[in-house]
Amino acid sequence: MLGTLLWIGALILAVFGVISLVNGSIAMGIILLIAAAVVGPGGYSYVGR
Repeated sequence: MLGTLLWIGALILAVFGVISLVNGSIAMGIILLIAAAVVGPGGYSYVGR
């Protein structure tokens, strides 16, 4: 259940990151894409500690 929520959160962050990149906000887009990689279930998990 928690993995699914993390995956959905990462997906939302990634979509907003791509939209930011398309709109010209390069820094915010990169930050959001990195956050999506960190939050996703395959990334760094701060919840399971």
